[in-house]
Amino acid sequence: MIPRYSTPEMVAVWTPERRFQIMLEVELLACAAMEARGEVPPGTAAACRERAQFDIARVDEIEKVVKHDVIAFLTNVNEYVGEPGRHLHKGMTSSDVLDTALAVQLKEAGELLRAELDGVLAALRARAEEHVDTVCIGRSHGIHAAPNPFGWKLALLWDELRRGRERLDHAIRDIAVGKVSGAVGTFAHVHPDVEAAVCRELGLRAAPASNQVVQRDRHAFYFTVLALLATSIEKVAVEVRHLQRTEVAEAEEPFTPGQKGSSAMPHQRNPILSENLTGLARLVRGYAQAAMEDVPLWHERDISHSSVERVIGPDATVTLHFMLRRLRALVAGLVVYPENMTRNLQRSGGIYFSQKVLLALVESGLSREESYARVQRNAMRVWAQGGWLPDELAADPEVGGVLGAARVAELCDLGWYVRHAHDIQARVFAGAAGG
Repeated sequence: MIPRYSTPEMVAVWTPERRFQIMLEVELLACAAMEARGEVPPGTAAACRERAQFDIARVDEIEKVVKHDVIAFLTNVNEYVGEPGRHLHKGMTSSDVLDTALAVQLKEAGELLRAELDGVLAALRARAEEHVDTVCIGRSHGIHAAPNPFGWKLALLWDELRRGRERLDHAIRDIAVGKVSGAVGTFAHVHPDVEAAVCRELGLRAAPASNQVVQRDRHAFYFTVLALLATSIEKVAVEVRHLQRTEVAEAEEPFTPGQKGSSAMPHQRNPILSENLTGLARLVRGYAQAAMEDVPLWHERDISHSSVERVIGPDATVTLHFMLRRLRALVAGLVVYPENMTRNLQRSGGIYFSQKVLLALVESGLSREESYARVQRNAMRVWAQGGWLPDELAADPEVGGVLGAARVAELCDLGWYVRHAHDIQARVFAGAAGG
Protein backbone atom coordinates (compact mmCIF):
# COMPACT_ATOMS: atom_id res chain seq x y z
CA MET A 1 0.00 0.00 0.00
CA ILE A 2 1.43 3.38 -1.02
CA PRO A 3 1.55 5.75 1.99
CA ARG A 4 -0.80 8.73 1.96
CA TYR A 5 2.16 11.09 2.15
CA SER A 6 3.76 9.69 -1.02
CA THR A 7 5.05 11.89 -3.83
CA PRO A 8 4.12 10.88 -7.41
CA GLU A 9 7.66 11.11 -8.78
CA MET A 10 9.06 8.70 -6.23
CA VAL A 11 6.11 6.34 -6.39
CA ALA A 12 6.67 6.05 -10.15
CA VAL A 13 10.11 4.54 -9.49
CA TRP A 14 8.57 1.68 -7.53
CA THR A 15 5.51 0.71 -9.56
CA PRO A 16 5.35 -2.89 -10.80
CA GLU A 17 5.32 -1.52 -14.35
CA ARG A 18 8.61 0.32 -13.84
CA ARG A 19 10.20 -2.72 -12.22
CA PHE A 20 9.19 -5.00 -15.11
CA GLN A 21 10.34 -2.39 -17.65
CA ILE A 22 13.83 -2.43 -16.17
CA MET A 23 13.86 -6.23 -15.90
CA LEU A 24 12.88 -6.49 -19.56
CA GLU A 25 15.61 -4.03 -20.53
CA VAL A 26 18.19 -6.13 -18.68
CA GLU A 27 17.10 -9.21 -20.63
CA LEU A 28 17.08 -7.40 -23.98
CA LEU A 29 20.48 -5.77 -23.43
CA ALA A 30 21.99 -9.10 -22.41
CA CYS A 31 20.57 -10.72 -25.54
CA ALA A 32 22.06 -7.95 -27.71
CA ALA A 33 25.46 -8.36 -26.05
CA MET A 34 25.35 -12.10 -26.61
CA GLU A 35 24.42 -11.59 -30.24
CA ALA A 36 27.39 -9.22 -30.65
CA ARG A 37 29.58 -12.04 -29.35
CA GLY A 38 28.05 -14.50 -31.81
CA GLU A 39 26.38 -16.51 -29.06
CA VAL A 40 22.83 -16.18 -30.40
CA PRO A 41 21.65 -16.02 -34.03
CA PRO A 42 21.84 -12.70 -35.87
CA GLY A 43 18.62 -10.67 -35.65
CA THR A 44 17.54 -12.29 -32.39
CA ALA A 45 17.96 -9.18 -30.26
CA ALA A 46 16.04 -6.97 -32.69
CA ALA A 47 13.20 -9.50 -32.97
CA CYS A 48 12.96 -9.79 -29.20
CA ARG A 49 12.95 -6.04 -28.68
CA GLU A 50 10.32 -5.51 -31.36
CA ARG A 51 7.91 -8.06 -29.92
CA ALA A 52 8.66 -7.97 -26.20
CA GLN A 53 5.82 -6.93 -23.92
CA PHE A 54 4.44 -7.93 -20.56
CA ASP A 55 1.09 -7.85 -18.86
CA ILE A 56 1.23 -7.42 -15.10
CA ALA A 57 -2.04 -9.23 -14.49
CA ARG A 58 -0.84 -12.15 -16.61
CA VAL A 59 2.51 -12.27 -14.78
CA ASP A 60 0.62 -12.43 -11.47
CA GLU A 61 -1.57 -15.19 -12.84
CA ILE A 62 1.42 -17.30 -13.93
CA GLU A 63 3.25 -16.66 -10.65
CA LYS A 64 0.35 -18.16 -8.69
CA VAL A 65 1.16 -21.45 -10.44
CA VAL A 66 4.96 -21.41 -10.77
CA LYS A 67 5.65 -19.61 -7.46
CA HIS A 68 8.61 -17.79 -9.03
CA ASP A 69 8.45 -14.15 -10.05
CA VAL A 70 11.19 -14.11 -12.71
CA ILE A 71 10.00 -17.32 -14.35
CA ALA A 72 6.48 -15.91 -14.41
CA PHE A 73 7.77 -12.71 -15.98
CA LEU A 74 9.83 -14.50 -18.64
CA THR A 75 6.97 -16.86 -19.43
CA ASN A 76 4.68 -13.91 -20.10
CA VAL A 77 7.30 -12.07 -22.18
CA ASN A 78 7.83 -15.16 -24.31
CA GLU A 79 4.10 -15.36 -24.95
CA TYR A 80 4.63 -12.17 -26.94
CA VAL A 81 8.09 -12.81 -28.37
CA GLY A 82 7.63 -16.37 -29.56
CA GLU A 83 10.49 -18.45 -30.95
CA PRO A 84 13.34 -15.91 -30.54
CA GLY A 85 12.47 -15.71 -26.85
CA ARG A 86 14.24 -19.01 -26.22
CA HIS A 87 17.49 -17.02 -26.28
CA LEU A 88 16.41 -14.61 -23.53
CA HIS A 89 17.96 -15.22 -20.10
CA LYS A 90 20.62 -17.44 -21.63
CA GLY A 91 23.19 -18.44 -19.01
CA MET A 92 21.65 -16.01 -16.52
CA THR A 93 20.08 -16.42 -13.10
CA SER A 94 17.15 -14.57 -11.56
CA SER A 95 19.33 -12.36 -9.37
CA ASP A 96 21.09 -11.04 -12.46
CA VAL A 97 17.81 -9.47 -13.45
CA LEU A 98 16.45 -8.60 -10.01
CA ASP A 99 19.59 -7.11 -8.51
CA THR A 100 20.43 -5.10 -11.60
CA ALA A 101 16.89 -3.76 -11.81
CA LEU A 102 16.93 -2.89 -8.11
CA ALA A 103 20.20 -1.00 -8.60
CA VAL A 104 18.55 1.11 -11.31
CA GLN A 105 15.57 1.83 -9.06
CA LEU A 106 17.71 2.78 -6.06
CA LYS A 107 19.86 5.01 -8.26
CA GLU A 108 16.79 6.75 -9.68
CA ALA A 109 15.32 7.13 -6.20
CA GLY A 110 18.59 8.54 -4.89
CA GLU A 111 18.72 11.12 -7.67
CA LEU A 112 15.19 12.27 -6.80
CA LEU A 113 16.19 12.55 -3.15
CA ARG A 114 19.26 14.56 -4.08
CA ALA A 115 17.23 17.02 -6.15
CA GLU A 116 14.78 17.53 -3.28
CA LEU A 117 17.63 17.91 -0.79
CA ASP A 118 19.11 20.63 -2.98
CA GLY A 119 15.84 22.52 -2.59
CA VAL A 120 16.05 22.22 1.19
CA LEU A 121 19.64 23.47 1.17
CA ALA A 122 18.68 26.46 -0.96
CA ALA A 123 15.81 27.34 1.38
CA LEU A 124 17.97 27.01 4.51
CA ARG A 125 20.74 29.12 3.03
CA ALA A 126 18.32 31.86 2.03
CA ARG A 127 16.86 32.02 5.54
CA ALA A 128 20.33 31.91 7.13
CA GLU A 129 21.46 34.87 5.06
CA GLU A 130 18.22 36.70 5.82
CA HIS A 131 18.85 36.40 9.56
CA VAL A 132 22.63 36.76 9.71
CA ASP A 133 22.21 39.83 11.94
CA THR A 134 19.20 38.60 13.94
CA VAL A 135 20.36 37.99 17.50
CA CYS A 136 18.82 35.36 19.77
CA ILE A 137 19.83 33.67 22.98
CA GLY A 138 21.81 30.48 22.66
CA ARG A 139 20.81 27.67 24.95
CA SER A 140 22.86 24.94 26.58
CA HIS A 141 20.83 22.18 28.25
CA GLY A 142 17.81 24.33 27.37
CA ILE A 143 19.17 27.10 29.63
CA HIS A 144 20.21 30.58 28.51
CA ALA A 145 23.88 30.38 27.56
CA ALA A 146 25.30 33.12 25.32
CA PRO A 147 23.79 35.15 22.47
CA ASN A 148 24.20 33.95 18.92
CA PRO A 149 22.94 34.94 15.45
CA PHE A 150 19.79 33.13 14.37
CA GLY A 151 21.26 32.91 10.88
CA TRP A 152 24.22 31.03 12.35
CA LYS A 153 21.81 28.50 13.85
CA LEU A 154 20.33 27.93 10.38
CA ALA A 155 23.75 27.83 8.72
CA LEU A 156 24.80 25.11 11.15
CA LEU A 157 21.82 23.00 10.09
CA TRP A 158 22.60 23.73 6.43
CA ASP A 159 26.14 22.49 6.90
CA GLU A 160 24.94 19.22 8.40
CA LEU A 161 22.53 18.60 5.53
CA ARG A 162 25.31 19.47 3.08
CA ARG A 163 27.33 16.63 4.57
CA GLY A 164 24.25 14.48 4.15
CA ARG A 165 24.22 15.37 0.47
CA GLU A 166 27.85 14.30 0.10
CA ARG A 167 27.03 10.99 1.76
CA LEU A 168 24.03 10.58 -0.54
CA ASP A 169 26.26 11.15 -3.58
CA HIS A 170 28.54 8.39 -2.31
CA ALA A 171 25.60 6.08 -1.59
CA ILE A 172 24.18 6.58 -5.09
CA ARG A 173 27.54 5.73 -6.64
CA ASP A 174 27.96 2.73 -4.37
CA ILE A 175 24.52 1.26 -5.06
CA ALA A 176 24.65 1.81 -8.84
CA VAL A 177 26.17 -1.62 -9.40
CA GLY A 178 24.70 -4.47 -11.43
CA LYS A 179 25.64 -8.08 -12.05
CA VAL A 180 25.06 -10.51 -14.90
CA SER A 181 27.38 -13.31 -13.81
CA GLY A 182 25.03 -16.28 -13.64
CA ALA A 183 24.46 -18.79 -10.89
CA VAL A 184 26.78 -18.16 -7.88
CA GLY A 185 28.52 -15.44 -9.89
CA THR A 186 31.17 -17.50 -11.65
CA PHE A 187 30.34 -16.47 -15.25
CA ALA A 188 30.18 -20.19 -16.09
CA HIS A 189 27.50 -19.68 -18.73
CA VAL A 190 27.63 -15.95 -19.47
CA HIS A 191 30.70 -13.97 -20.48
CA PRO A 192 31.85 -10.96 -18.39
CA ASP A 193 31.59 -8.82 -21.54
CA VAL A 194 27.82 -9.31 -21.45
CA GLU A 195 27.66 -8.01 -17.89
CA ALA A 196 29.81 -5.03 -18.81
CA ALA A 197 27.61 -4.15 -21.78
CA VAL A 198 24.37 -4.42 -19.82
CA CYS A 199 25.62 -2.31 -16.93
CA ARG A 200 27.12 0.32 -19.24
CA GLU A 201 23.84 0.80 -21.08
CA LEU A 202 21.91 1.10 -17.80
CA GLY A 203 24.30 3.66 -16.33
CA LEU A 204 25.65 1.21 -13.75
CA ARG A 205 29.04 -0.25 -12.94
CA ALA A 206 29.56 -3.99 -13.04
CA ALA A 207 30.19 -5.48 -9.61
CA PRO A 208 33.92 -6.29 -9.41
CA ALA A 209 32.89 -9.58 -7.81
CA SER A 210 29.58 -11.10 -6.88
CA ASN A 211 28.22 -14.45 -5.89
CA GLN A 212 24.61 -15.05 -6.83
CA VAL A 213 23.72 -11.56 -5.62
CA VAL A 214 25.21 -8.10 -5.40
CA GLN A 215 26.63 -7.91 -1.88
CA ARG A 216 24.18 -6.31 0.54
CA ASP A 217 26.66 -4.12 2.40
CA ARG A 218 26.03 -1.70 -0.48
CA HIS A 219 22.34 -1.64 0.29
CA ALA A 220 22.95 -1.35 4.02
CA PHE A 221 25.15 1.69 3.40
CA TYR A 222 22.54 3.26 1.13
CA PHE A 223 19.72 2.89 3.66
CA THR A 224 21.96 4.02 6.50
CA VAL A 225 22.71 7.22 4.61
CA LEU A 226 18.97 7.74 4.16
CA ALA A 227 18.45 7.13 7.87
CA LEU A 228 21.12 9.67 8.79
CA LEU A 229 19.54 12.22 6.46
CA ALA A 230 16.17 11.60 8.11
CA THR A 231 17.80 12.09 11.49
CA SER A 232 19.28 15.43 10.41
CA ILE A 233 15.82 16.44 9.21
CA GLU A 234 14.50 15.51 12.63
CA LYS A 235 17.18 17.71 14.19
CA VAL A 236 15.78 20.70 12.28
CA ALA A 237 12.26 19.70 13.26
CA VAL A 238 13.09 19.40 16.96
CA GLU A 239 14.67 22.86 16.92
CA VAL A 240 11.53 24.33 15.37
CA ARG A 241 9.36 22.53 17.92
CA HIS A 242 11.34 24.04 20.79
CA LEU A 243 11.35 27.51 19.26
CA GLN A 244 7.58 27.36 18.77
CA ARG A 245 6.82 26.61 22.43
CA THR A 246 4.64 29.32 23.96
CA GLU A 247 7.31 30.16 26.54
CA VAL A 248 9.87 30.69 23.75
CA ALA A 249 7.86 31.84 20.69
CA GLU A 250 10.92 32.84 18.67
CA ALA A 251 9.87 31.06 15.47
CA GLU A 252 6.98 28.93 14.32
CA GLU A 253 5.73 26.90 11.42
CA PRO A 254 3.50 28.73 8.94
CA PHE A 255 -0.13 28.70 10.08
CA THR A 256 -2.24 29.01 6.95
CA PRO A 257 -5.69 30.64 6.60
CA GLY A 258 -8.39 28.24 7.71
CA GLN A 259 -5.97 25.96 9.53
CA LYS A 260 -7.12 24.51 12.85
CA GLY A 261 -4.76 23.50 15.63
CA SER A 262 -7.02 21.53 17.94
CA SER A 263 -10.49 20.03 17.85
CA ALA A 264 -10.99 21.18 21.44
CA MET A 265 -8.95 24.39 21.86
CA PRO A 266 -9.41 27.03 19.14
CA HIS A 267 -6.31 28.95 20.25
CA GLN A 268 -3.82 26.16 19.43
CA ARG A 269 -1.07 26.69 16.83
CA ASN A 270 0.79 23.41 16.94
CA PRO A 271 4.10 22.39 15.27
CA ILE A 272 2.40 19.53 13.43
CA LEU A 273 4.77 19.54 10.44
CA SER A 274 7.83 19.20 12.66
CA GLU A 275 6.19 16.55 14.81
CA ASN A 276 5.31 14.62 11.67
CA LEU A 277 8.93 14.79 10.51
CA THR A 278 10.11 13.55 13.89
CA GLY A 279 7.83 10.53 13.63
CA LEU A 280 8.77 9.69 10.05
CA ALA A 281 12.47 9.82 10.92
CA ARG A 282 11.86 6.91 13.29
CA LEU A 283 10.53 4.86 10.39
CA VAL A 284 13.49 5.58 8.13
CA ARG A 285 15.95 4.62 10.86
CA GLY A 286 14.08 1.33 11.20
CA TYR A 287 14.52 0.62 7.51
CA ALA A 288 18.29 1.02 7.91
CA GLN A 289 18.28 -1.62 10.63
CA ALA A 290 16.39 -3.99 8.34
CA ALA A 291 18.97 -3.41 5.59
CA MET A 292 21.75 -4.29 8.04
CA GLU A 293 20.07 -7.62 8.71
CA ASP A 294 20.22 -8.41 4.97
CA VAL A 295 24.02 -8.36 4.76
CA PRO A 296 24.87 -11.85 6.12
CA LEU A 297 23.18 -14.29 3.72
CA TRP A 298 23.78 -18.05 3.60
CA HIS A 299 26.81 -19.00 1.51
CA GLU A 300 26.46 -17.69 -2.04
CA ARG A 301 22.95 -16.42 -1.34
CA ASP A 302 19.52 -17.05 0.06
CA ILE A 303 16.40 -14.95 -0.49
CA SER A 304 15.77 -13.74 3.05
CA HIS A 305 16.79 -10.26 1.86
CA SER A 306 14.26 -10.13 -0.97
CA SER A 307 11.09 -9.72 1.06
CA VAL A 308 12.76 -7.04 3.19
CA GLU A 309 13.91 -5.00 0.21
CA ARG A 310 10.51 -5.04 -1.43
CA VAL A 311 9.26 -3.14 1.61
CA ILE A 312 12.16 -0.90 2.57
CA GLY A 313 13.11 0.14 -0.97
CA PRO A 314 9.91 2.01 -1.76
CA ASP A 315 8.99 2.86 1.82
CA ALA A 316 12.29 4.44 2.84
CA THR A 317 12.73 6.47 -0.34
CA VAL A 318 9.09 7.56 -0.58
CA THR A 319 9.09 8.57 3.08
CA LEU A 320 12.35 10.50 2.89
CA HIS A 321 11.33 12.22 -0.33
CA PHE A 322 8.17 13.43 1.37
CA MET A 323 10.15 14.52 4.44
CA LEU A 324 12.51 16.61 2.32
CA ARG A 325 9.64 18.24 0.48
CA ARG A 326 7.86 19.01 3.73
CA LEU A 327 11.02 20.38 5.31
CA ARG A 328 11.64 22.66 2.35
CA ALA A 329 8.17 24.20 2.69
CA LEU A 330 8.58 24.48 6.46
CA VAL A 331 11.90 26.30 6.21
CA ALA A 332 10.72 28.62 3.44
CA GLY A 333 7.58 29.50 5.37
CA LEU A 334 9.12 29.63 8.85
CA VAL A 335 7.81 32.67 10.72
CA VAL A 336 10.58 34.33 12.73
CA TYR A 337 9.90 36.74 15.61
CA PRO A 338 13.01 38.91 16.24
CA GLU A 339 11.12 40.98 18.82
CA ASN A 340 10.49 37.84 20.87
CA MET A 341 14.14 36.94 20.57
CA THR A 342 15.01 40.34 22.03
CA ARG A 343 12.46 39.84 24.79
CA ASN A 344 13.94 36.45 25.67
CA LEU A 345 17.43 37.93 25.70
CA GLN A 346 16.23 40.35 28.37
CA ARG A 347 14.29 37.82 30.43
CA SER A 348 17.35 36.37 32.12
CA GLY A 349 18.69 39.74 33.20
CA GLY A 350 21.85 39.76 31.15
CA ILE A 351 23.37 36.77 32.94
CA TYR A 352 24.89 35.69 29.62
CA PHE A 353 27.50 38.45 29.99
CA SER A 354 29.07 36.45 32.82
CA GLN A 355 31.87 34.84 30.85
CA LYS A 356 33.18 38.12 29.43
CA VAL A 357 33.38 39.66 32.88
CA LEU A 358 34.97 36.50 34.31
CA LEU A 359 37.74 36.68 31.71
CA ALA A 360 38.30 40.39 32.40
CA LEU A 361 38.74 39.70 36.11
CA VAL A 362 41.26 36.97 35.33
CA GLU A 363 43.14 39.37 33.08
CA SER A 364 43.17 41.90 35.92
CA GLY A 365 45.26 39.51 38.00
CA LEU A 366 42.69 37.53 40.01
CA SER A 367 42.69 33.73 39.98
CA ARG A 368 40.13 32.03 37.82
CA GLU A 369 38.47 30.48 40.88
CA GLU A 370 38.08 33.83 42.64
CA SER A 371 36.90 35.55 39.48
CA TYR A 372 34.35 32.81 38.87
CA ALA A 373 33.02 33.07 42.42
CA ARG A 374 32.57 36.85 42.26
CA VAL A 375 30.68 36.76 38.95
CA GLN A 376 28.63 33.70 39.87
CA ARG A 377 27.53 35.30 43.15
CA ASN A 378 25.98 38.20 41.26
CA ALA A 379 24.55 36.01 38.51
CA MET A 380 22.79 33.76 41.02
CA ARG A 381 21.24 36.78 42.72
CA VAL A 382 19.85 38.01 39.40
CA TRP A 383 18.66 34.47 38.63
CA ALA A 384 16.76 34.26 41.91
CA GLN A 385 15.62 37.83 42.45
CA GLY A 386 15.64 39.48 39.05
CA GLY A 387 17.53 42.58 38.03
CA TRP A 388 20.20 43.26 35.43
CA LEU A 389 23.57 41.57 35.81
CA PRO A 390 25.68 44.43 34.40
CA ASP A 391 24.21 46.75 37.06
CA GLU A 392 24.86 44.24 39.83
CA LEU A 393 28.43 43.70 38.70
CA ALA A 394 29.14 47.41 38.42
CA ALA A 395 27.81 47.96 41.97
CA ASP A 396 29.80 45.08 43.46
CA PRO A 397 33.02 46.44 45.02
CA GLU A 398 34.77 43.16 44.22
CA VAL A 399 33.89 43.43 40.54
CA GLY A 400 33.07 47.01 39.67
CA GLY A 401 35.64 48.15 42.19
CA VAL A 402 38.30 46.17 40.31
CA LEU A 403 37.23 46.82 36.72
CA GLY A 404 35.34 50.10 37.02
CA ALA A 405 31.71 50.70 36.06
CA ALA A 406 32.62 51.93 32.58
CA ARG A 407 34.65 48.81 31.86
CA VAL A 408 31.82 46.57 33.08
CA ALA A 409 29.41 48.36 30.74
CA GLU A 410 31.87 47.98 27.89
CA LEU A 411 32.22 44.27 28.59
CA CYS A 412 28.45 43.77 28.54
CA ASP A 413 28.08 44.53 24.85
CA LEU A 414 25.68 42.29 22.93
CA GLY A 415 27.43 43.01 19.66
CA TRP A 416 30.60 41.32 20.91
CA TYR A 417 28.92 37.93 20.73
CA VAL A 418 27.82 38.18 17.11
CA ARG A 419 30.69 40.13 15.59
CA HIS A 420 31.88 37.10 13.59
CA ALA A 421 28.44 36.23 12.18
CA HIS A 422 29.19 37.25 8.60
CA ASP A 423 32.60 35.60 8.65
CA ILE A 424 31.15 32.33 9.93
CA GLN A 425 28.48 32.24 7.26
CA ALA A 426 31.00 33.08 4.54
CA ARG A 427 33.10 30.16 5.72
CA VAL A 428 30.13 27.79 5.86
CA PHE A 429 28.87 28.66 2.40
CA ALA A 430 32.27 28.96 0.73
CA GLY A 431 32.28 26.83 -2.41
CA ALA A 432 28.79 25.58 -1.61
CA ALA A 433 27.22 23.21 -4.13
CA GLY A 434 23.57 22.23 -4.31
CA GLY A 435 22.29 25.14 -2.24
